Amino acid sequence: MTLLPETTRRIDEIAARAQSAGRVPSLALAVVRDRAVLHFAGAGENPPPDPKTQYRIGSITKTITATLVMQLRDEGFFALDDLLYRHLPGTPIGGVTLRQLLGHVSGLQREPDGPWWERRAGGDVNQLLAGLTYEKLTGPPFRRYRYSNLAYGLLGAVLTRVTGQSWTELATKRVLEPLGMKRTSYHPMEPFARGYVVHSLGGALHEEPRPDSGAMAPAGQLWSTVTDLAKWAGFLADPAPAVLSRETVDEMCSPVTIDDLESWTSGHGLGPQLFRVGERVYVGHAGSMPGYVAHLAVHRRSRTGVVVFANAYGLAGDERIKGLSLRTLTTVLDSEPAAPVTAWQPPAQPLGEAAEICGRWWWMGREYDITPEGDGLVMTRIGHRTRFRREAPDRWRGTEGDDEGEVLTVLRAADGTTTKIEIATFVYSRDPRDLA
Repeated sequence: MTLLPETTRRIDEIAARAQSAGRVPSLALAVVRDRAVLHFAGAGENPPPDPKTQYRIGSITKTITATLVMQLRDEGFFALDDLLYRHLPGTPIGGVTLRQLLGHVSGLQREPDGPWWERRAGGDVNQLLAGLTYEKLTGPPFRRYRYSNLAYGLLGAVLTRVTGQSWTELATKRVLEPLGMKRTSYHPMEPFARGYVVHSLGGALHEEPRPDSGAMAPAGQLWSTVTDLAKWAGFLADPAPAVLSRETVDEMCSPVTIDDLESWTSGHGLGPQLFRVGERVYVGHAGSMPGYVAHLAVHRRSRTGVVVFANAYGLAGDERIKGLSLRTLTTVLDSEPAAPVTAWQPPAQPLGEAAEICGRWWWMGREYDITPEGDGLVMTRIGHRTRFRREAPDRWRGTEGDDEGEVLTVLRAADGTTTKIEIATFVYSRDPRDLA
């Protein structure tokens, strides 16, 4: 699939203007869908951008760390509501939970002890833990959103303690290799873009160091390409079961907190950031390390995303990498025609218990309709839709929609015939006059 010529022209213009006005040596921007790059727009000459050139992705790394946490949770290594001291005994901040750390609502301060960790070689896990004091908690959990790099360093420490493997080994074996992200790495691999601070007076370039961040690596160490992050965007939109189930990725992308309580345009899930633009919500993450900024945004419903890299520590003027990314993605979604409507096909005839349930039902004078869909049933009325899947005889579980998680129970007469159904104490009848 390709984009319309006018859409690609507008993307090229957005990238060129951002690189020029933002005064960055190199800017790489890609529109991605279904794990592939639909259109690549590069601007600048230092180096000339290429889809396979590595840039440092900074805190986009956190979404991979969060995926590892959710994998191990699903495998029974721990629960998200475990207190930290259960896995890091002796820590003075052990009263926060893994869930709170994932969603940046633990009350933990932003950075670890010592000089700015992003510009120096990091220590090991023991050194990170030795610097913890009770004063690192700035307030009680869930009082407010407080972004914390330190939280993700601690999550990486938990991953290492419960598995006996380094965070690098876990990320490589459990995420990068299964998704074919061969150009995503702990250390840079040629070709990679050197990162700079662009001085505001005269535009002189100062090349930044590229230290190994050690125990803080889970917060922002990785390097990647737009080609590889296209695969990561595809995973967030359409999960690969070998890495995480769709249900778990949906859980990660559900809001834990809103970080701007006045406008409700951004929030945080269990790892991914959430961005609302108009009536759409995107998931992804921003990233920065000295010499680099990056952004990933994905519209899950259309499986469309945008990846942006720049090899400068911020863009000059009013432009921000987040705004550039969200504006580009919104432009694409507004400009491209909607996906073709799928032709209607008559459903397969329901059998057995499903046949008894299908048809019209009434509750408090309102009509509902139950029809077969795939291996389940769908209950609909105006403004209401729930998909159910059979769990046991006379018992169906809501798997999607208004009654997700609720149980539909088939009520039978003494002779075994179906008389009514019950969902969350609400009883539905075949008789529209039955208001009981």
